[in-house]
Amino acid sequence: MNMDFEMFQQLLDEAKNSREQNVAARFYDRAVKTGEVNANGLPKFKNVCFAEIRIRDSHDVFDQPATPEKIKRFPVEYNRYLLSKKQAENGAPLEQFAFLTAAEIESLKYHGIFTVEALAALDEARAENLGVAEERRLAQDFLKNAAPNADLNRRRAEEDRLRAENLRLREELEEYRRRLARCESKNNRRH
Repeated sequence: MNMDFEMFQQLLDEAKNSREQNVAARFYDRAVKTGEVNANGLPKFKNVCFAEIRIRDSHDVFDQPATPEKIKRFPVEYNRYLLSKKQAENGAPLEQFAFLTAAEIESLKYHGIFTVEALAALDEARAENLGVAEERRLAQDFLKNAAPNADLNRRRAEEDRLRAENLRLREELEEYRRRLARCESKNNRRH
């Protein structure tokens, strides 16, 4: 996590001078219909990366699928989007941590911290610098107390997986029994 944070900070520092003035961009995922339907006749969706571009002192918002040109034009914002997706795979979103205000959440996201785990992993000096030392401590305590639940959740997930596999195997066995009964019935009719 610290390596990701440091690389993001370096990219952020390098881009400060080259950023477009009066323009803000944000990359995010949006569910988009694929034009296909599932077996129940409901539409299928897929995630598509979108770029939202706002111009200062204007009410115009350009919100379109991200293109290579937009990614090249806004590399810091795109890397912030990628980092948020990477952290979200292995952690709880900051929005689910009750000890943070909306302003603190946005500030942390600006600095490349998107999960409670990433907040807890900050070194002490960096947390002091960002003004979230107490929140970092609370996040560490929260994760420490949640660790037994994580083990229980892993066990429950494994149990659910085994139940689903057991059900699948039972259905498969039942199908083989039906086939065997049909074969035996055909054989009995021939004799």
